[in-house]
Amino acid sequence: MPWLSVLIFLPLLGGLSIWLTAQGRAAYARWFALAVATLELLIVIGLWWGAGPTESGYFYTERASWIPSVGIQYLLAMDGISLLLVLLTALLVPVAVLVSWNAVRRNWPAFACLLLASQAGIMGVFLALDLVLFYVFWELMLVPMYFLIGLWGHQRRLYAAYKFFLFTVTGSLLMLVAILGLYFTHGEQTGSYTFDYFELMHTHLPGTTGMWLMLGFFVAFAVKIPLFPVHSWLPDAHTEAPTAGSILLAGLLLKTGAYGLIRFCLPLFPDASAVFAPLGMALGVIGILYGALLALVQEDMKRLIAYSSISHLGFVVLGIYAWNQQGLSGAVILMLAHGVTTGAMFALVGMLEERSGTRLMSNLGGLLAPLPRLGALLLLFTLSAMGMPGLANFAGEFLVLAGVFQVSAGLAVEGALGIIAGVIYLLWMYQRAMLGEIHGEQVWTDLDRRETLALALLAIAVLWLGLYPAPFLENLEAPLAIIIETAATVTAGAVDALR
Repeated sequence: MPWLSVLIFLPLLGGLSIWLTAQGRAAYARWFALAVATLELLIVIGLWWGAGPTESGYFYTERASWIPSVGIQYLLAMDGISLLLVLLTALLVPVAVLVSWNAVRRNWPAFACLLLASQAGIMGVFLALDLVLFYVFWELMLVPMYFLIGLWGHQRRLYAAYKFFLFTVTGSLLMLVAILGLYFTHGEQTGSYTFDYFELMHTHLPGTTGMWLMLGFFVAFAVKIPLFPVHSWLPDAHTEAPTAGSILLAGLLLKTGAYGLIRFCLPLFPDASAVFAPLGMALGVIGILYGALLALVQEDMKRLIAYSSISHLGFVVLGIYAWNQQGLSGAVILMLAHGVTTGAMFALVGMLEERSGTRLMSNLGGLLAPLPRLGALLLLFTLSAMGMPGLANFAGEFLVLAGVFQVSAGLAVEGALGIIAGVIYLLWMYQRAMLGEIHGEQVWTDLDRRETLALALLAIAVLWLGLYPAPFLENLEAPLAIIIETAATVTAGAVDALR
């Protein structure tokens, strides 16, 4: 059974079916979307359960000729890195459906179609290893997200959607130019013109050629992460997006950029990436501190969490360019932890907004007493985002700092300052929203069963990642070892230069 193709085309066909058959039937669209997303999650769990150790590091591979005249294939593969990110994708989409159950009040069939189309594109990004196929999925996931923000967002939704699309498409076009440059360089050297990832890994890139091609990929991924100074689309997109859109943006789309650095920049351009590593780590530290400082001055809870995402993804980039087992493992674990933790926090803020009509902390306060379940879960995810031991983010941040310390103690200390700032703004957010005096005389309703179920799935993931991350780390050992081994000599040179 071509299970990797199923993961891509099941949500795509499911969304199309909902759009064609559920017009005017919101309840039918909701249940159909939830069924498709749940089936997708069950398939991914089955693949995870059945994945065994392999020498190549890849558990599943699918290959078929697509456009042979120009060397384009239908090539999908899943190793430990993509397996975990596919699992994260499959987990967050049912949560997004459940969270949107009553929040989306118009045109549920179209909303469900776009939500599932986004999932299909994201799955393709994590599985495609033909560079043209990867680019197709990279662009595919942008279009439905543009419409989710532009049609179901808040007051300035069109501005946020335009900004999101322009930033990401500009980066994508630079990546397309770099893909073509790599394709022709490889063809001139070998006589074989192909977009096959495994063959392109052996391309010799002399002089500055490798650096320019690597930068084409890097800019596209940096925009999506997002890294300073190409980050300004993110706070606006998060602020104006519907809750499900924020969950997919923070939980998944940002991870595609970090995944691209690990999957493509390091293995395809090892020499250029080694030279670039000190600057990459510096940009990561800037992102950590910049995001944390801006989060400290936000009044809107969604905007605060958006800036915290810039800070946390800075940690991911810092770990990636440390380029050792601890740093890379920590980066991937932190990607998973940030996905479930921040996805849950956006869901909770959306639930608060449904009940109160505001996200401004100055208009909230004292909600722990009337909303004990919501308050308790928000505290759990807030503590996880702070990096408390026993919760998801701690394992990732600890491994990243351990890996970075082997390269530069100074950068590790600067990264740790971002954690301290995170504790300050996250506790401040929780205190202002949930403690103190209640504003007004509104009748409050605590989480219902549907909302509790959605958040319970993420709470289990947060506790599992925090208390027992070993199964996730085991999946990462082989693929990360291959990436590190591929460029061991150039990495050593970059480390010496940084010291």
